[in-house]
Amino acid sequence: MLVILLLACILFIVVSTTKFKLHPFIALLLAAIGFGLLSGMPLPEIIKSVNGGFGNTIGYIGIVIVAGCIIGTFLEESGGAYIMAKKILNLVGEKHVPLAMAFLGYFVSIPVFADSGFVILSPLNRALSKRAKISLAGPAIALSLGLTITHCLVPPTPGPIAAAGILQADIGLVIMVGLVVSSVTVFAAWIFATKFASRIYIDPNPNESEEQIIEKIKEAPSAFKAFIPIIIPILLIVLKSVSDFPTNPLGTGFGKTFFGFIGEPVIALIIGVFLAFRLPKNFDRNMLSTTGWVGKALLASAVIILITGAGGSFGMVLRNSGIADILGSSLSEINLSIWLPFIIAAALKSAQGSSTVSVITTASVMAPLMGILGFDSPLEKALVISAIGAGSMVVSQVNDSFFWVVTQMSDMNVKTGYKLHTLGTLVIGFTAMTVVWIIYTVFC
Repeated sequence: MLVILLLACILFIVVSTTKFKLHPFIALLLAAIGFGLLSGMPLPEIIKSVNGGFGNTIGYIGIVIVAGCIIGTFLEESGGAYIMAKKILNLVGEKHVPLAMAFLGYFVSIPVFADSGFVILSPLNRALSKRAKISLAGPAIALSLGLTITHCLVPPTPGPIAAAGILQADIGLVIMVGLVVSSVTVFAAWIFATKFASRIYIDPNPNESEEQIIEKIKEAPSAFKAFIPIIIPILLIVLKSVSDFPTNPLGTGFGKTFFGFIGEPVIALIIGVFLAFRLPKNFDRNMLSTTGWVGKALLASAVIILITGAGGSFGMVLRNSGIADILGSSLSEINLSIWLPFIIAAALKSAQGSSTVSVITTASVMAPLMGILGFDSPLEKALVISAIGAGSMVVSQVNDSFFWVVTQMSDMNVKTGYKLHTLGTLVIGFTAMTVVWIIYTVFC
């Protein structure tokens, strides 16, 4: 009944936002409360889940979204984004923007959360698409899928690291297997983005004409200066990931504490904001006012934050309803060999939205079954973790905060989001799992 109720809630969100034009924020809150009531959750628990899910999600990604929007606005208004776009297009060619974004997302998401990575790279994505005169849809989906792949498969992202700890797997081997699986999967993401997603036209920047862009380029900063507000936050977040590695490569004293602080996405992005303030050739303090560039960025980020928070509420209600436990325990009774962890993770991901929660929960379910199913060798354990990671991609939809970050920052409605981002995560999830199955069949 909970699964049927979940499907009904998803149908309500899609129909109400597309056919009846209900704002996604309202639709998500109604779905969260409705699911809680109809599933029989205690009334106080519903309120606690709605508030907690909203607060936890905003607490994690809210300031990051604001900072990312400010950086993006300064890059856009100063002309820096277009200079960056010109340089990258010179390297990859105007026909290969989705390929560039897929690989950018692939590498960025190894140390950086997918949500943060999409926010950081979104202005560049728009600029590249505008410069190449192509739809925003293809590059945006290539970016979102590239970010998803390594976020779910390659440590030091939290999910795979936690799973390696739970299953007592060799982290180095998990990284190697994850890199092999993900390197094949990223090409599937690129093909999906170019052959399918790019067919739907989304104007990458409908508020500016080519003439306005040319004028901005005349006043734009250098390419090096424009890249700095993006590169520095990413490097800082990478350093934090390195310092958090179990071998403590940067030590356990002040260095670890320092890099752990400046590498937190919030602090790293705030540093990026101050670097972005240096982009305009003729800086005016009014740019920092409520009516200036900062004010414009805050207005743009408000809607994204509210919708993302409401998605967090929906996910938390689902999590606290027990649907994940029901799906996990039911599927664990079926022996499907290496496909079992994939199916459990996919069911949990689709049910409650969070890839990290899906990975950690599935690893916990699989831990007592590893010996029974014969997953004893270091390679088999690493492959199980990759199978879990592949399942945790399937599928990103309305109960996943990343779905709303991608759709809202790419001007997609819910229907288009399902057609492109959700279907794309299904494609890359099954592609990754197929690669895992082939490796398992050949070497185990």
